[in-house]
Amino acid sequence: MPGARRPTAPPEGGQETDDALLAVRAAEGDEDAFATLVRRHAPVLLRLAVRLLGTRPEAEDAVQDAFLSAWRRLPEFRGRAAFGTWMYRIVTNRCLNMLRARRPVAPLESAGDIPAPEYASSPARIAEARDAVRELRDALDLLSAEQRACWVLRELDGRSYEFIAEAVGISQEAVRARVFRARRCLTQALGAWR
Repeated sequence: MPGARRPTAPPEGGQETDDALLAVRAAEGDEDAFATLVRRHAPVLLRLAVRLLGTRPEAEDAVQDAFLSAWRRLPEFRGRAAFGTWMYRIVTNRCLNMLRARRPVAPLESAGDIPAPEYASSPARIAEARDAVRELRDALDLLSAEQRACWVLRELDGRSYEFIAEAVGISQEAVRARVFRARRCLTQALGAWR
């Protein structure tokens, strides 16, 4: 395609070129190409949305809305970022809007339990772990929606500052500041668990 820019995000699973081709085909009306993109990216985007929103039903709504928005906006997609990064940005923005609309409630129960090692399966350890999860959930509620999004993308998804900046639509310095503030707030709120 003359004048088209190469995607700037690092390849994710070697699918970047394939995603770009599928996005072009989908923009031309190929529903099967778009369905392939949805199948490929929906699981990771749903996991992100659950972590940001705390409930699976809301997360499913956010991801579905994001894909509907992407379908409508595909002709605008120019490949300046990888398709996956573009979708991360759409899902993150949708989740941020939902978080802002419902503040201050943001439970994480549906994010799934972390399997405990066998030695930690005693009733006392299980109760302690549940308390820790509740405290973390309460601490996350203290964060702004933007801090929470940056912290989740960095700490739970392991994304780079560059990726987060592109996905959230802010500078890397702003991402670093939000992650720093979120860490500080969580450290203070969870001081008893240190």
